[in-house]
Amino acid sequence: MNKKQKIIKKIAKRAKARLNKVDPATIGAPVKSGYISKAERAKMAALAAAETEGTSVEQADTPTHIA
Repeated sequence: MNKKQKIIKKIAKRAKARLNKVDPATIGAPVKSGYISKAERAKMAALAAAETEGTSVEQADTPTHIA
């Protein structure tokens, strides 16, 4: 294999690797927000649970002030 063939082979390998990184399902999809903290996940889970039960989490989370 001569020098030109080695270079062509390397370029083709890199191009294939780039194509393998692309996920067709995520093209055009909204960008993910990134890391979600444990507390944020707990809030999301509580909201989802409250929606299934039909109760409001906001009322349960608000502190009651005793005068």
